[in-house]
Amino acid sequence: MRKLSLLILGVAIGAGSATMVSQTSLMSSGAVAASADTYRQLSLFGDVFEKVRTDYVEKPEEAKLIESAINGMLTSLDPHSSFMDSKSFRDMQVQTRGEFGGLGIEVTMEEGLVKVVTPIDDTPASRAGVLANDVITHIDNEPVQGLNLNQAVDKMRGPVNSSVTLKIQRKEAKDPIEVKLTRETIKVRPVRARVEGDIGVLRVTQFNEQTYEGLRSGIEKLTQDIGADKVAGFVIDLRNNPGGLLDQAIMVSDAFLDRGEIVSTRSRNAEDTQRFSAKAGDLAKGKPLVVLVNGGSASASEIVAGALQDHKRATVLGTRSFGKGSVQTIIPLGGNGAVRLTTARYYTPSGRSIQAKGIDPDVEVLQDVPEELKGKDETKGEAGLRGHLQNGGEKEERGGSSAYVPPDPAKDKQLLAAYDLLHGVRKGAANTTTTPN
Repeated sequence: MRKLSLLILGVAIGAGSATMVSQTSLMSSGAVAASADTYRQLSLFGDVFEKVRTDYVEKPEEAKLIESAINGMLTSLDPHSSFMDSKSFRDMQVQTRGEFGGLGIEVTMEEGLVKVVTPIDDTPASRAGVLANDVITHIDNEPVQGLNLNQAVDKMRGPVNSSVTLKIQRKEAKDPIEVKLTRETIKVRPVRARVEGDIGVLRVTQFNEQTYEGLRSGIEKLTQDIGADKVAGFVIDLRNNPGGLLDQAIMVSDAFLDRGEIVSTRSRNAEDTQRFSAKAGDLAKGKPLVVLVNGGSASASEIVAGALQDHKRATVLGTRSFGKGSVQTIIPLGGNGAVRLTTARYYTPSGRSIQAKGIDPDVEVLQDVPEELKGKDETKGEAGLRGHLQNGGEKEERGGSSAYVPPDPAKDKQLLAAYDLLHGVRKGAANTTTTPN
């Protein structure tokens, strides 16, 4: 039986394929005819490939032709099936692992140069005195100008204990500053926790291998800082969270549920249906929850929101989510990269498929956006992607607002509405009261 990865990027699961047995003896005449037609089409592909290889105006790179043909086959299925070459596959593994050899800085691109958003505490960058708003002009004496952000990040990452030299331009400094840094293991922080009065806010940005542990430690710290008897509730902020690992989405959901189904996945073969259920134990000790979603909340985020909503464990607040309810399995191809293949749809505990439909919030709150972004904050969601997988019977709808700047907490209408709701709950309403649309 072929084993497939339990890895998901915007939701993928493990599945098995039936063992092949004596196919020739089992084939009907119709199956034989279909097989013959397939071989004719493959022969046609071979003919076209040979013509391109021998007659194209310039000598093509044959490996590139094959990769492009494979990717064309996969992308014709749906927007989430694709071929990953070796480098793309390694990058994906780094992303899902949530740790890498690097310097510990969050960066962005500004006017063709790399600008430091913030150094991460207790990392080579912070210890060397790299500051927010520093502009990196050279990496190992190579100008950053002309590189895109991914290329620049690749140059700053590398094996642990290897060194890299950055040339930095700082506003208040006349001359460039040069720093030599030794790379260390950097862990991505997918969960950021903060106290807002008597409410704990947990901002979850992605579902990688560190997410559940980040959530657990965040809840423990918030409970300790606020006081267990004073906590009014928790806000789980999933806005613009694109998803990630299925097992982490299940564990995050399970963190707040004592029993019941969390999610099920159904492929084209009924016997391959999988159901995942909660185990006893609630990290929040029954405290009220509000889950924030918007049009950028996709995949694993929607699993969490859907599970907590169906079990009436949380009030979902914000705007309709993205609507990515399909399952992608990552299939490694030896040293030749991997195939990301859509293999199933997932369903919330009540049996809802949110594919191309999304999670509707219990309480809809539209976010104010800066003037320059007005008219650009609406996402069509999964339903707006060309060739998307159909829902399977239900009417498809557009996604909601995906604006997440992030806003000033004092002006964040959705977050403020969550605070009001939790304080209202604390004053006497039931823990799981929801407001229908």
